[in-house]
Formats: sequence, structure tokens, C-alpha cells
Amino acid sequence: MSKQTDTNTLWGGRFAEPTDQFVQRFTASVEFDQRMAAEDIQGSRAHADMLCAVGVLSDAEREQIQSGLDQVAAEIAAGEFHWSIEREDVHMNIEARLTELIGNTGKKLHTGRSRNDQVATDIRLHLRAAIDAIGAELTRLQRGTIGLAAEHCATIMPGFTHLQTAQPVVFGHHLLAWNEMLERDYGRLMDCRARLNQSPLGAAALAGTTYPIDREMTARALGFDRPTANSLDSVSDRDFAIEFCSFAALLMTHLSRMSEELVLWTSAQFNFVELPDRFCTGSSIMPQKKNPDVPELVRGKVGRVNGHLISLLTLMKSQPLAYNKDNQEDKEPLFDTIDTVLGSLRAFADMVPAIRPRAAQMREAARRGFSTATDLADYLVRKGLPFRDAHEVVGKAVAHGVASGADLAEMSLVTLQGFSDEIDADVFDVLTLEGSVAARDHLGGTAPRQVQAAADAALQRLSARTQ
Repeated sequence: MSKQTDTNTLWGGRFAEPTDQFVQRFTASVEFDQRMAAEDIQGSRAHADMLCAVGVLSDAEREQIQSGLDQVAAEIAAGEFHWSIEREDVHMNIEARLTELIGNTGKKLHTGRSRNDQVATDIRLHLRAAIDAIGAELTRLQRGTIGLAAEHCATIMPGFTHLQTAQPVVFGHHLLAWNEMLERDYGRLMDCRARLNQSPLGAAALAGTTYPIDREMTARALGFDRPTANSLDSVSDRDFAIEFCSFAALLMTHLSRMSEELVLWTSAQFNFVELPDRFCTGSSIMPQKKNPDVPELVRGKVGRVNGHLISLLTLMKSQPLAYNKDNQEDKEPLFDTIDTVLGSLRAFADMVPAIRPRAAQMREAARRGFSTATDLADYLVRKGLPFRDAHEVVGKAVAHGVASGADLAEMSLVTLQGFSDEIDADVFDVLTLEGSVAARDHLGGTAPRQVQAAADAALQRLSARTQ
């Protein structure tokens, strides 16, 4: 049988026997929620100031509490704070230590609040700070991606559908497609931030408090836009954490798609790009290997983030109002999602600007795959052929090219005219790779002029974001 310990002095008055030691360890959260210590102290400072402002605490008591919290914060920062499982969580550890330092005044800090609104406030503060850090890294990745795109507005590569050569594009256009995904991710992140930036502090356990608290004051002090509107909802829902994990799953999906392309492009079979050695590792047995470990690992981390999203959705799906102990399980998946996203973004933000494209290999790959076939069809349509007839003509020309080993642009005019008498010498203007990409000269197209304009506009948006 498990041993038992003394009843918790912060809440044990109602209990006739102490908590079983195993149950105590099983239900404690301090081993992982202590990372919110700074936010817990931040919330406690705002709460103490408010209690003083409304007359619940005296000025002297407020000063005692603030001074004691200074010492607690210093101990935590120095690694000298003793975290106790017996005190269950970050909130009770800090409050108990505060009381040890300043005496009975420390016991007054919890007036008008509950651990329910306290933890809901701490999580929002912690996640808000994480969102700001993630937003900065995402912006840094976008800046590097756009900068590389601007350098390669005329570097031709094959565009793919079904991983088969489709039409020529420029490398900068492909990179700006990455940026569009990241731009939407940034928008989702900021939407999430706006919705979570409301203060639950003052909702207390579930129904509010009888003390004359000023929730507007604490919301302002903590940088929230406003207090939450309903005390039951304030302490019980974690939809803001779920929304963040939904953003994270989409972002990581986009990073995984980018990773997959980098893994393919760095292979000997593609040989489109080279990653600097510092982002790769070798093999213990094959000395020639240079493995793209960073994109491979990011690709692999998507599974854990997707899993955390499902965990949080499942956590919330059957909870009645208001707070339930189930919600202790929200922190570990949320914290790991934060860490995984931040690490993945930092790695990519460092790596992407250092990518070195192999322009000659890219161009040769585009030349080999009959990537200007659609251009020939469009040429014939402009000459008056219905598109389906033009499609058939080009299909026959491609079949001849497959058999002869010649690309469309390498065939003689006489050979091409054997497929249609509508073909004239000007056909070679559209059959070259440069002519093909230049012809897509419209908003969103792959023409070098358009890609340069798109890169300039994207950088302007980033500059406006950071002002």
C-alpha cells in the first residue's frame, strides 16, 4: 500500500486524511508547469496591485507581497528555488514560498482568485509570449525565403505535377509559393493571438468573486485587450490552445512539404540544390553520404504536432462546465508544440537563405521533360486551331521526341511542320525555356519580371509588419 503524507496546508482543511503518496505524484503538475513561473509571478503582481487599489490589501501589504515576489523570482532565475511535488503545481509552490518569506501577508495574495483563473491566465500569458517569438521566427524565415527568391527571378527549373515535369518555372517563383503558404500561416497565428488576448483573471473558481475586484485594471496591467466576458467559460475552455495547435499543425505541414522538396532536390537523382554542411550529417559506414538531416527531422516532427492537436481536441470534447482536472493534461502537448514549432522555424530560418541552387542542373531537367509542350499547344491555338486539335498535334510531336530523343526546341522546323502546317519559324520563340517563362507575364505568373515584382511586394509587406 502506498504511503500517505500530511494534508496540504493550502487546501487540506476539509480532508480527514492525507493524500496517498502515489496519488500525490500522479496528480502533481509542477514538474512541467513550473515553466510558467514567470507568468505566474506576473499575474500575481497585477492581482496584488489591484487588491490594493480596491482596498482589500493595504499599501504596506502590497509592498510586502511585491518584495517577496521579487525574491521568489530571483531564486527561480538563479536555480535556487526548491520545487516541491507536495505543493502540486507552480501556483502553490510560489505562494507557499512567498508565505515562508513574508509571513501571513503572503496568504492574502490569493484573495479573490482561484487556481482555476490563475492557471487560465498563466497559460494565456505564456502562449502569447510564445506566439510573439514564433511570429518573429516565421517572419525571419519569410525574409530569407523572399530574399533567395529575389536572387533567382530568372533561374529556370522544371515545374511539376504528379512529380512529373510539367512546365518550366523560375526558382524564385517556386520559393515565393513557399512564402505564400507561410504568409497564410502568419495570418492564422495572429488571428489566434487576437482571440486568446483576453484576461480570465477574476473569474475565480467559476462564478466570480464577492470581493470588489477591478478586472479591467488587471487586464490592462497584463497587456490583455479586455477581460473575458463569462466566468464559467473563462476557466474551463482551452480552445485558444487548440487553435494554436491547429495553426502549428498547418505550419508544420507546410514546412514538411518544403522539407520533402529539399530532400528530393539534394539527392543525386535531382541535384537541384546544395545545403551547407552545417545543416547535414554523414554516414558512419558510407563515407560519400551527405544527409539532409534538418529537413528530414522537421518532416518527421509533423507527426508529434498533429498528435498534440488531436490530444487537445479529445481532451476538451466531453468536459462539462466548468473546470475539470482533465485540463491539467493541456500543458504538456501545448508546451511541446511550442518548442517543436519554434525549433523547426529557427532551423529553417537559418537554412533556407543558405540554400545554393544548381542552375545548370535545374535548366537541363526542365529541358529534358518536354516542358514547353503546352506552349506549342497555345501557339497553335493562337494560329486558329481548336485547343483539342492542338493538344493532339503536340502529343504526336512529343511522341516523336520520345522516340528520337529530341526535345521540341531541338526539332527542325521541317519536322515540326510535319505535324501541322500552321507552324512557322516564330514557333521557336515559344519553345525555348526562356520564352516559355517570359510568356507568363501576368499577376501571379512565373515571368521573371512578375517574380521580381512579387518578391518586392512581399518584402514590403514584411517591412510593414515589423514597423
